[in-house]
Amino acid sequence: MPKSKRGIVWEDREVLFDLPFSYLKLRSGEKVFDRIEPIEDTKGNSGMKGRLVVTNLRIIWHSLSSPRINLTVGLNCFISTSTKVVNSGLRGTTQALYILAGYNTNKYEFVFTNLAPNCVRHYTSVSGVHKAYASSRMYRDLKLRGAIIHNKQLKVLPLEKICLTENGVWNLSSESGNLGTMVISNVRVVWYADINESFNVSMPYITIESITVRDSKFGDALVIATRASCGGYVLGFRAERERLQPLLTELQTLHNAYTDAPVFGVEMCWESEISKPLHDDISELEEIGEPRGEMGPSLYLASQQSQHKNDEEIQPVYSQYLGLAIEPLKEGFTLQSLFEVQTAS
Repeated sequence: MPKSKRGIVWEDREVLFDLPFSYLKLRSGEKVFDRIEPIEDTKGNSGMKGRLVVTNLRIIWHSLSSPRINLTVGLNCFISTSTKVVNSGLRGTTQALYILAGYNTNKYEFVFTNLAPNCVRHYTSVSGVHKAYASSRMYRDLKLRGAIIHNKQLKVLPLEKICLTENGVWNLSSESGNLGTMVISNVRVVWYADINESFNVSMPYITIESITVRDSKFGDALVIATRASCGGYVLGFRAERERLQPLLTELQTLHNAYTDAPVFGVEMCWESEISKPLHDDISELEEIGEPRGEMGPSLYLASQQSQHKNDEEIQPVYSQYLGLAIEPLKEGFTLQSLFEVQTAS
C-alpha cells in the first residue's frame, strides 16, 4: 500500500525493507541529524558498504553501490541500543552498533559497523537521537490524566506556543459533563477540569483525525476524533453557542497548519566531535531502481533468546541434516542456507 508524505506519520512507527525512493524521501517536518559512511549492515548485507542516515523520526541505511538495497527503522520501534562484538565482512572482528527493534508481532536485530577505524559516531548519533525522541513524546502521543497542569497553568513544551485559552468549556465524557478550560497551542489541544486539574487530556495534532461540530444530547458539540492508531477516541466538548464556530475555525486552521509543517519535538545539541550534515535530504538517490527483494524481514528477525523467551518455551527439534537436536529455525531459513556464503555483487 503506497505511503503518504502528508497526514498519518508512519516513518517513526514501521520497519520496512527494500523501499522505492518515494518512501526514503523526507516528509515535511523530518530533518537529518547525521549522515555517516561507510557503514556496513553487518547482519543483512555483510561485506557491502553503505550510508546511515539518522533523522528525527527514523534511521535509514542504503547500499552505496545499489541504493535499492535499503531499510528504514522508525525510532518508535526501538527497544534498545548497545554495542556488540561482531565479525564484519569488511573489518573482521570489531565492535558494532546493535539495535533491537519491534514491529507488529516480530522483533528485529540490526547490526551496523562503522568502517572508519576507531570511530563511534554512528553509535553516539543513533543513541542520542533515540533518547531525544523518547523524551519528547508529549509532542506526538495522546495523554490522559497526565502531569501537564500546575496551578491552573499548562506546562508548556520547549517548541510550543499558546494560541488560545478558552474558559467555560464542558467535557461531555460523563452524563452531566465536566466544566473546564481548553488550551490550544501550535502542537496540541489540551483540556483540564477546573475543580480537578489532574482530570485532563492532551491531544497533539498528529493524533487527531478530524475536528467537527455535531449534534448531541447537550446541543451542538465540538467533536475531536483521534486516529485509530492512537486509540480511536471520540471526545466531545461544549462551549457557549457564539464561541463554538470561532473555536472550530481556530482548531481546524491550526490542525491544517500543523499537517503542512509538523513539529515533532525532537531536538539535538551538537557537540564538537559531531557536526551537523550540510545536506538535509537524500536527493542523490533520485535515480534509485525498483526494489528487487534482495533483503527481507527474515534476515533480521531476532533470535528467540533475544526476544527473552524462557528456556522452557524453546523446545529443541531433531535435525536429520546434522543428526543433532537444534533450536528451531526461523521461518524462511534452512540449514543449507545458513551455511551458504553470500558475497556482494
